[in-house]
Amino acid sequence: MASKKRIGYQQAGVNIDEADAAVASIREMARRTFTKNVLTDIGSFGGGFLLKGFRQPVLVSSADGVGTKLKVAFLTGQHSTIGEDLVNHCVNDIAVQGALPLFFLDYFATGRLDARVAASVVSGIARGCEHNKCALIGGETAEMPGLYNHGEYDLAGFIVGVVEKKRMITGTSIKPGDVLLGLPSNGLHTNGYSLARKLLFEIAGHQVNTQLAELGTSIAKELLKLHRSYLSPLRALHDNRILKGAVHITGGGITDNTPRILPKGLGVRIKVGSWPVQPVFELLRKIGDIPEADWRRTFNLGIGMIFVVSAADTKKACKTLDKMKERWYRIGEVTRARGPRVVYI
Repeated sequence: MASKKRIGYQQAGVNIDEADAAVASIREMARRTFTKNVLTDIGSFGGGFLLKGFRQPVLVSSADGVGTKLKVAFLTGQHSTIGEDLVNHCVNDIAVQGALPLFFLDYFATGRLDARVAASVVSGIARGCEHNKCALIGGETAEMPGLYNHGEYDLAGFIVGVVEKKRMITGTSIKPGDVLLGLPSNGLHTNGYSLARKLLFEIAGHQVNTQLAELGTSIAKELLKLHRSYLSPLRALHDNRILKGAVHITGGGITDNTPRILPKGLGVRIKVGSWPVQPVFELLRKIGDIPEADWRRTFNLGIGMIFVVSAADTKKACKTLDKMKERWYRIGEVTRARGPRVVYI
């Protein structure tokens, strides 16, 4: 005989009161990122944003996550930087096409909602939006019992930016002899964590709080380093009309990402040793005896963004970056390609 016990949503694993508490804290953080173009408040069915001041606006969008870097956050209980990682990753993805970020939406899903954890994650999202002058206009906080392990969640983001059609960075003007300037990464950023975790935790047997002399810090601090935004230096070169192409070095490394902006028939020569490979990458390679090709396709190896400029504009570009106190490295040049499009020399 069926039970007569009253069953509500909370007995099924969904706590509406906890969700309301999370949304209330998120609303205040999101409002701090609002610009005069935001037309709706958090809690509306859809986010409204007024676009004006453009003749031929091209909307550029991207959606992404932070991958299994989340696992490190779960292990450490540190959730405040993951959201900023997410925003910066998405900002970089649209910035390389010349777009200025307009607004951002997030998706946070968990098996059992903890309002404090959700608020910590969103605080990072809001901080990233503020730093990139991007409005956090909405998102989704979903509690789905049975779908996620206890204490775990998934996080994704969606960004929209705008650029005048004639100012899009398309890479079509890139030609042989152009110079590649690399800007340093801040560690792994948000790629290669499945391999990094396997090597550090399973193969080497380390714990998240293990201090390693090679790193000069704990594994947790190394792996939770922020995925930085390159919006400011990119805009500086673009506004000076000297940027021919830009490459965000994410999954696939320099090897797979650089060809995405090159015209047909062109490749690049990357000079090995022209920038310092950070200790974490050398450590991972040593632990796993990783083949060089896999190593270069899995990790950014210390370069998070590549700018392509003409040989004639290289000095001007470097001076511009110097004024911004940006480190840069001349890491290669564009060539004609008959075989592999990325060659390490």
